[in-house]
Amino acid sequence: MISKNKIKLIHSLSQKKYRKKENLFLVEGDKNVLDVLQSKINIIHLFATQSFITSNKINSNHAQEITEADTAEIKKASLQKNPQNCIALCKIPPQNNLPQKLENNLSLFLDGIQDPGNLGTILRISDWFGIEYIFCSPDTADIFNPKVVQSSMGSICRTKVIYSTFEKIFNLAKSSNVKITGTFLEGENIYAETLPERTLLIMGNEGNGIRKENEYGVDKKIMIPHFAINNNKAESLNVAVATGIICSEFRRQQLAGVLFEMK
Repeated sequence: MISKNKIKLIHSLSQKKYRKKENLFLVEGDKNVLDVLQSKINIIHLFATQSFITSNKINSNHAQEITEADTAEIKKASLQKNPQNCIALCKIPPQNNLPQKLENNLSLFLDGIQDPGNLGTILRISDWFGIEYIFCSPDTADIFNPKVVQSSMGSICRTKVIYSTFEKIFNLAKSSNVKITGTFLEGENIYAETLPERTLLIMGNEGNGIRKENEYGVDKKIMIPHFAINNNKAESLNVAVATGIICSEFRRQQLAGVLFEMK
């Protein structure tokens, strides 16, 4: 049974101030919870149905505390409209330290991304395309927001997210001999340009793009062209969609270069 105090705690974790106070974040959904169970993230309390516990062979090695609950209790405690079979209260891990050098050939800097769904999707994209580091400006949405966790679909367990100022990340990129690429309306067509072999990609705020004060650090300005058949086209692309397109093109060019060298 899930107590009233636990339900209150679960609901409070929708707010950043309570996540910070309790040093906890919330994971919901069968797949997301199973991904956390396989990670190094510490589960403080797992609430789950008997069928979930039995079918996944959950035991005391997986969580500090396990409470069996029926679907009605899960629904009452959940923040979701259509909850599944489990809810996990997890300890917020310490933030990763800035690396001494950028070894991976593609990293991200998110400049004020506000929408939790966008951030979660970008984590998922980064996971898919093998991006080791996602750097976030201090005003970017909190990765432990339940909507971020949910939309990342488990990728929050496999990506390294670091909140830092652009100045520090700029210095890190330069000392690592990594070019900085940014998206701009006046940028070059991404499909007609050769992207840098090693790059830090900046993705700007949903409404305002990359901050003016950060433009100084950009080595290469790019844009994704539209292919609308008339002038009545979409005003812009969603930032997560744009991130996926650029990461895909970067990896395509990288693979094409490898295949060319093999010939």
